[in-house]
Amino acid sequence: MYLDNSATTQVSEEVLNEMKPYFRKEFGNPSTLYSIGRSSKNALDQSRQKVADAINANPDEIIFTSGGSESDNLAIKGLAFKLRKKGNHIITSNIEHPAVKNTLKFLENLDYNVSYLPVDENGIIKIEDLKNAITDDTILITIMHANNEIGTIQPIEEIGKIARENNIIFHTDAVQSFGKIDVDVEKLNVDLLSLSSHKINGPKGVGALYIKKGIRLEPLIHGGGQEKGIRSGTENVPGIVGFAKACEIVSKNLDKNYKKLSSIRDELIDKVLSTIPESYLNGDRNRRLPNVVNFRFKAIEGESLILLLDAKGYQASTGSACSSNTLEASPVLTALGLDPVDVHGSLRISLSPESEEFNIDEFVEIISDVVSRLREMSPLWNEDTDYEGIMCSQHSDGCRRC
Repeated sequence: MYLDNSATTQVSEEVLNEMKPYFRKEFGNPSTLYSIGRSSKNALDQSRQKVADAINANPDEIIFTSGGSESDNLAIKGLAFKLRKKGNHIITSNIEHPAVKNTLKFLENLDYNVSYLPVDENGIIKIEDLKNAITDDTILITIMHANNEIGTIQPIEEIGKIARENNIIFHTDAVQSFGKIDVDVEKLNVDLLSLSSHKINGPKGVGALYIKKGIRLEPLIHGGGQEKGIRSGTENVPGIVGFAKACEIVSKNLDKNYKKLSSIRDELIDKVLSTIPESYLNGDRNRRLPNVVNFRFKAIEGESLILLLDAKGYQASTGSACSSNTLEASPVLTALGLDPVDVHGSLRISLSPESEEFNIDEFVEIISDVVSRLREMSPLWNEDTDYEGIMCSQHSDGCRRC
């Protein structure tokens, strides 16, 4: 059972069939004038319309990219470079995806100033902190719609309203939220929005950036002037066609899948927390994506948990796939005020619509057995210890163990 759909998803059969003609039969370059090129251009135009429809945008506001990371880079660097004479201050949160966080670190080396807003114990920023961070030099606010590790959803509509009241451009990374909850660029009050295909059963290597009409960006890739001169390079027509089909499918099934996934999610949370001693939920209990659950288990090591679950036939993760090769504690979880030692015992489970065949009771029993086995080998575990009564290393008296 594959339970790591926040890392990537399986390309659906419908998407694959939609893509096939554009690898061989309809292989033309969409920038050419002859018939096979016009056919590819027509497919590109139709795909742009489908992606735009999925987020309530206009097709000329959609720029195709190689994925979420490029979309984030184009939005942030492109805007920062374009508005450098106006200001050099950017506001973000301290739990952003590496595609945003590392882009901002790059800009800091170029003398841009970045304010990193803290989050509360559930992973949500405080609106008052955002208001206080705004200065006359603020040119961009970039805060993700939903976190890729814990699934917490930020108050994007309210953030967007504040940005517009202060004449500040607002970007959100919607890579994890799109296809799981409603993503409407008008309702969200956003100027720039990043999307990725492979998170919604589309192919890897393709994504999009929504750029509200009137917003100007400095291109990062120069060449033949494709994508309105904002992102040069021959378009990945098969990938874009597949991405557009995936957008069409998730939009059509959004409400049905939300109900299905949130029901599985809630049952899983209830059974894990009631079955396994010293187990905790990371992130807000209710304000989260319908498909993402993140647990932490006292006195175990997450990598060992993942390997033992894999041996039992369940593929899950300890957190972001983009950070899985590092032994450092998750910056997202430590930002919640959690003890770094506890953070290492975390497990992220991310579901897909195919998870309806998921046997929750069997899975919880396996997790329970694996956790018990690991605790027997752990020098940190003592079943007689009142862990709830211990203060964590990050807080003062009264913490009651996060």
